Amino acid sequence: MTSEFARNSLISLRFEVFGKVQGVFFRKYTRDKAIKLGLKGFVQNTESGTVIGMVEGNRDKVDEMKEWLTKTGSPSSKVDKCVFSQEKKIEQSQYKDFSIHR
Repeated sequence: MTSEFARNSLISLRFEVFGKVQGVFFRKYTRDKAIKLGLKGFVQNTESGTVIGMVEGNRDKVDEMKEWLTKTGSPSSKVDKCVFSQEKKIEQSQYKDFSIHR
């Protein structure tokens, strides 16, 4: 039963993107895409050269963001893989917007 309720339920998940994702405006494009989709959370670079973050929102929009992170990214990036974890239903977002963490 993939009801309207299930598609519109709020979820959160963590992500880590591997590949050429630093120095290519990946965080900026990720923030812009998340805002366009109405998602909340954050994105940041890691010392190991990956990009990590948290995304929260309606399941259908989060699924769209997962697809974008995996297959699109910023124009100059090259995504090798994207790992998603800690996916769970939430009652409300713990973030007020989607931001870039330094």
